Amino acid sequence: MRVEADVRRCVGAGQCVLTDPSLFDQDDEDGTVVLLTSEIDDDHVEAARDAVRLCPSGALSLADDR
Repeated sequence: MRVEADVRRCVGAGQCVLTDPSLFDQDDEDGTVVLLTSEIDDDHVEAARDAVRLCPSGALSLADDR
């Protein structure tokens, strides 16, 4: 599974970072999402799903490569 981020849609709310700081960070200048990894291991799938669900701008999505 992989996570994708559309930084043009991101409003910098930071819900993703609060959900899983090992997957997400925020840009120091504008607060938009920074993906620390695009490939999600099994230990972080639920957190990634939560981050997608909680994103107020819909900037995050998941893709299943399997």
